[in-house]
Amino acid sequence: MTVLPFLTAADRTTAQPAVAAHLRGGGLLAYPTETVYGLGSRAAAQDVDALSALKGRPRGKPFLLLIAGRTMAEGAGLQFLPAAHALAEAFWPGPLTLILPGGHRLPDSLRGPEGGIAVRWTSHEGIAALIAFLGEPLTSTSANRPGGPTAPGVGAILHTFRAAVDGGRLLVLDGGVLGNVPPSTVLDCTTQIPRLVRDGAIPRSELQARVGSLAP
Repeated sequence: MTVLPFLTAADRTTAQPAVAAHLRGGGLLAYPTETVYGLGSRAAAQDVDALSALKGRPRGKPFLLLIAGRTMAEGAGLQFLPAAHALAEAFWPGPLTLILPGGHRLPDSLRGPEGGIAVRWTSHEGIAALIAFLGEPLTSTSANRPGGPTAPGVGAILHTFRAAVDGGRLLVLDGGVLGNVPPSTVLDCTTQIPRLVRDGAIPRSELQARVGSLAP
């Protein structure tokens, strides 16, 4: 079991128990999202360390968390200040990542230099359902080496991470070839006034149109 189909509703339901068991055993996952293919793990310190090693990511550059509902973020101790609350209400689920304060139940390796933890309620129905089945957040980083091109499909993932796949550490979900979609927009919401960290799928103009003065 190295690659599981993840295109149809039946595929996704069938895959859930095997994927959850793999993750709970400390395994890593490659999977499609609403933007690009991602690599992930459970949000446990040793699993995050294993993901960092696979990715080749330098220390001090944390991964974000994908959730299947705001209550999952709040259950991890993450806090929504007024701007974050408005932005989440307007754009979640969707390609908007919010850096939130709190989250002291989560590994410090997920915390960025601003002191917060990046979170997104994914709008990929299959991954959201998988996270709900797992019952806890899934870490996420693009499925490539640092500085390399993002993977449009599983072929590139298998080429780049072949040893981990063959060794059983990395399980791959085949959601087909993804389109050329920008990454998520990232906002720092650790203070009362949010700050734009990365332009992405949701432009600043749309943020401002939906939430007015609470947008960056």
